[in-house]
Amino acid sequence: MLLPGVILVLIFSYGPMLGIIMAFQNFIPAKGFFESDWVGLDHFRFMTQLPDFRQVVWNTLFIAMMKIVAGLIFPIIVALSLNEVMKEWYKRFVQVVIYAPYFLSWVILGGILFQLLSADGIVNQFLGVFGIDPILFLNNAPIFPYVLVGSDIWKNVGFSTIVFLAAITNVDPTLYEAASIDGANRWKQTWNVTLPAMLPIIILVATLSLGDILNAGFEQVLMLYGPALYKTGDIIDTYVYRIGLIDAQYSFAAAVGLFKSLISLVMVSLSYFLAYRLANYRIF
Repeated sequence: MLLPGVILVLIFSYGPMLGIIMAFQNFIPAKGFFESDWVGLDHFRFMTQLPDFRQVVWNTLFIAMMKIVAGLIFPIIVALSLNEVMKEWYKRFVQVVIYAPYFLSWVILGGILFQLLSADGIVNQFLGVFGIDPILFLNNAPIFPYVLVGSDIWKNVGFSTIVFLAAITNVDPTLYEAASIDGANRWKQTWNVTLPAMLPIIILVATLSLGDILNAGFEQVLMLYGPALYKTGDIIDTYVYRIGLIDAQYSFAAAVGLFKSLISLVMVSLSYFLAYRLANYRIF
């Protein structure tokens, strides 16, 4: 029963690792892996000297860190708010509404965002009511990273909220009763009972998120950005895509991809170590 899965993993996960060789070659497709000239670490040296690459690394870290922080704060706030809703039908309705975007691809959501954030879109029409001139959200380099973070929250907040709602449901009801007897209102009960009970899962989610420190959202950025936004919106994955597939610099793109993979390996290992030390979570 395991054999089909093992074969697929070997073909699509381990087989492509042969391409790592390109990072140390001046790869020419006509010559293949075994006849292309070896250049050692030349591509890595060239990579560190490129001003564009440094900007791309900064963009990736900046966008990814904002997504990690926002991906913790907003779902926690939404989960705590839903926990206070007394009418069950309304709570279910809100959950469905905020969870629905998670099932849509960035191709679909990108089209929706283009309509919402265009010069004559709903958002700019709303801002016009207050006398604010139209803002080109998807053609403004300083604003674009925040558009990415905001749209990522819109897509994923519903899924992340489920995790924290599950943690809230595991809180012992007698703790709320004891707090109520001691005179604590709903806010104090949330601060002194609910949040401390959620702390282990919050720490776990936060530490595991470190593994995504260099994953700023390839599909999302690719669907939304253009040449005018490269300065603040270009990330490592889209940079590799443009250099490797569009400009046909296969070896250099492989070197950049290998650099990202090595850093990601370190961060994933660190995240699991911290998850074990801080939240007693382990996968092995």
